[in-house]
Amino acid sequence: MLSKKTAIVADWLIDFWWAELVISHLLETFPDADIYTSVCFMDHPMLKWRRIYTSWLQKVPFFNRRHKLAGILRPWAFRSFDLSGYDIILSSSSAEAKNAGYTKRGKNTKHFCYCHTPTRYYWSHFEEYKNMMEFGFFNPIAKWALNLLINWLRKIDYAAAQKVDFFIANSRNTQDRIKKYYNRESEVIYPGVEIKDSQIETKKWDYYISVGRCIPYKKFDLLVDTFNQNGKQLILCTATDTTLFRELKEKSKSNIEWKYRVSHAEKDSLMQNAKAFLFPPEEDFGLVPIEAMAMGTPVIAYGKWWALETVIDWKTGTFFSPQTPGALSEALEKFEKMSFNSEAIANHARDFSKEVFQEKILNYIETHAK
Repeated sequence: MLSKKTAIVADWLIDFWWAELVISHLLETFPDADIYTSVCFMDHPMLKWRRIYTSWLQKVPFFNRRHKLAGILRPWAFRSFDLSGYDIILSSSSAEAKNAGYTKRGKNTKHFCYCHTPTRYYWSHFEEYKNMMEFGFFNPIAKWALNLLINWLRKIDYAAAQKVDFFIANSRNTQDRIKKYYNRESEVIYPGVEIKDSQIETKKWDYYISVGRCIPYKKFDLLVDTFNQNGKQLILCTATDTTLFRELKEKSKSNIEWKYRVSHAEKDSLMQNAKAFLFPPEEDFGLVPIEAMAMGTPVIAYGKWWALETVIDWKTGTFFSPQTPGALSEALEKFEKMSFNSEAIANHARDFSKEVFQEKILNYIETHAK
């Protein structure tokens, strides 16, 4: 692979979250790769000394900082890249990065798409996104425009998917969606986290925790409603300052503590000492619950899709369903009568380590890039 010139493509590089963690692991795997992205406003060690190429969208005021509004422009931003000098295109995409190399790539260039999900706001979660927009005064206009353009946008997204040579799915759920929406086969390779034995904490404090972006489908509202009723201690960590965040923070009772933009060290300490990590969304794959399990912390998750692939009931956590305060409260009561072995939970998380992910990605690409 050392002789193969590689381009790693990201939807955008703005904040460092779980999709960006995957990018960092890919950059470690391919140390000489160049980076292509629609916009980059992130200062992070993984980008040091890297050649980073941004699209013309980087220079478009207003839209360059609002990736939700820029969705209609991003396919063309990625298609404008000239990737004809690369042997391998490796896109990490939950949106439009799969358009890279659509028009300008070498005759023998192979495009591998590590797919976190087919573009959620076009396909699986279209109605939810349409009804939970966060554009304020412009919501009615945005909803009207999305209804008008959705069929065209889906055709563009589908066409881009047909240009990808090989799809890699981050879960079996995503694999099913790739087949359903793009009519493409894929290989499942789970993303990974860094596993450290020193992270395991066997003594847990009397609080629950959840970490993530405060956006509608992450279901922080479900957590607030549930813990407002039961009075148990809850810590919510986010770095997303949205209208929803402000509304939920105002609504939360004194037993719910919000922490905004905590450091990685503080986040790790909070997850280490929590009774359980709560994961209420219907997710394609969740890396942060894997991080919690790597620390010996059990997970209480919505019992669908990704969670069923990674959480083992009664061993590494438990489930609730449906996504209602009543169901979650029942799961909490059940959980508090259960006992868990922190070492066993952490050992299970090793199946989802960064090293396992990197080895499988490298082997897959080496096999198919010949």
